[in-house]
Amino acid sequence: MQLESLPQRKNRKHASKRLGRGYGSGVGGHTVGRGTKGQKSRSGHKSTVFFEGGNRPFFSRIPKFKGFKSRAEKYHPVNLVSIEDEYKAGETVNIETLKEKKLAKKRTKLVKVLGVGEITKKLTFEGLSISETAKAKIEKAGGTIK
Repeated sequence: MQLESLPQRKNRKHASKRLGRGYGSGVGGHTVGRGTKGQKSRSGHKSTVFFEGGNRPFFSRIPKFKGFKSRAEKYHPVNLVSIEDEYKAGETVNIETLKEKKLAKKRTKLVKVLGVGEITKKLTFEGLSISETAKAKIEKAGGTIK
């Protein structure tokens, strides 16, 4: 059976309850479904949704985050795989060329080359932080690090 093949129900819409229209209406006489006494039974009652009857509100009971955010500049990681794909043999790899080839974001100040993947081209790396494994792979391929 599919949803669209279900038969339509008859009398799907009900008339709304007309509260406060006397005992003969069948839906509450004098309290009109509000219960007996209290602030919520009175006319003109207005209270916020999160009001808890004078208790300490929930949002001020929960603990607040106390700490700090590190302002130290973070290194943007670039893998050897992506350098291998984007650069030709003999080219220089530095922050400017990485930004041009969209391997690093425009605002990046610090880049670290990581040794994920293999490199076969002779490339010159300038002004970059390079991991030990990446260094070994670059030197093995005949590249230079300045």
